[in-house]
Amino acid sequence: MQMARVVGNVVSTQKHGKFEGAKLMLVQPETPSGEPRGPVLLAVDSVGAGVHERVLVVIEGRAAGEALGRKGAPVDAAIIGIIDHVDMHE
Repeated sequence: MQMARVVGNVVSTQKHGKFEGAKLMLVQPETPSGEPRGPVLLAVDSVGAGVHERVLVVIEGRAAGEALGRKGAPVDAAIIGIIDHVDMHE
């Protein structure tokens, strides 16, 4: 599981049947302090996240598909939670 920020929406009029009704989002993985890390990813949203929100993302095909309740779906990343705040103690 990784932290990320939603940076955009993806609109697709034609998609695999397993994705009917699913919302597709672009997410930028981040460090706990909010610094961008790695490339932007395409993720299926299962929690109703919006642009600019920090989210939890699963980046493994099988785990992502199961998190969405869509077994066998061709998915690599899924948004599974919205982050309210992060407390870091050193």
